Amino acid sequence: MAGRALVVFNLGGPDQLSSVRPFLFNLFNDRAILDLPLAARWCLAQIISRRRAPFARDIYRKIGGSSPLLTETRAQALAIEAELGAEWRVFVAMRYWHPFSAETALTVKGYNPDHIVLLPLYPQYSTTTTSSSLSDWRAAAAAAGLDQPTSIIGCYPKAPGFIKAHAGLLRTVLTQTETERDTTRVLFSAHGLPKKVVANGDPYEWQVQETAAAVAQEIAVSALDWRVCYQSQVGPLEWIGPSTEQEVRRAGAEGKSLIVVPIAFVSEHSETLVELDIDYRRLAAESGVPNYRRVPALGIAPDFIRELADLARVAGQNNGYTCLEKRICPSMFNRGGCSFTADRLR
Repeated sequence: MAGRALVVFNLGGPDQLSSVRPFLFNLFNDRAILDLPLAARWCLAQIISRRRAPFARDIYRKIGGSSPLLTETRAQALAIEAELGAEWRVFVAMRYWHPFSAETALTVKGYNPDHIVLLPLYPQYSTTTTSSSLSDWRAAAAAAGLDQPTSIIGCYPKAPGFIKAHAGLLRTVLTQTETERDTTRVLFSAHGLPKKVVANGDPYEWQVQETAAAVAQEIAVSALDWRVCYQSQVGPLEWIGPSTEQEVRRAGAEGKSLIVVPIAFVSEHSETLVELDIDYRRLAAESGVPNYRRVPALGIAPDFIRELADLARVAGQNNGYTCLEKRICPSMFNRGGCSFTADRLR
């Protein structure tokens, strides 16, 4: 056997404009996104992807005609591998576009590791992201005949290096606003989620709040004005809030400048480069926000990469879930997929 394998997961994105519609179909055909019987979900995914594709293609045209997510994730994989050393190989698997888990599982099979660690690049756990990617991997690993001991890093919303990396990037932007500190608000913006998902026991919203509070504490700025908000709402369901749009408008009405932190996105992609950098920047100007600044996504920030490598080393010594040594979520969140629930790989 060759050593240890770390598989990092993200959602993926279209690599060209012609990939937009099939990417959207894969997204909406996921039962974690549309919880419907197979036939109904397939039909609805066809309809939604066909209707949304022209709008989505316009979004990707604004950032060069493709998603940068795979490039960013591969850079993170290389950085983690360098931090881990020669005993490890790091692989990338995407949920809704290439390289799919089925492709990556075959590559891992060829490497023939003695242990596999799974690391979703979703710091805050959700059934719509983490659980979906892990379920997809289960099927792919079984089909590829992977039977090595497997560990999972289920979430890391308050991991020290993760928090330190966010705080460092935010601190850099805060130093540019010292003369307007009293009139500046920090918005920790995360991808939204339908309320019914949270009501069913998903810990995502709670974990996002915990991440934001930990970053604010790490910054240690007296009377820092900060709030959590949620972006990227689609469809008719009621979503958790407040929305980022609402908070931008509120800041304008109150004469507040804004610093926006992508608190749940670890890589640059359409939600940061278009939604935050273009759409909400324009809304901020229209709403009277004096200054609008955006903190970069974590990318390959050294503290973040070291934290992920450390988590992988710890997980590589165990089978099952790694939940930062103990359960961090209140018992009301019963769909966390950690070692305290039934959602195990082995």
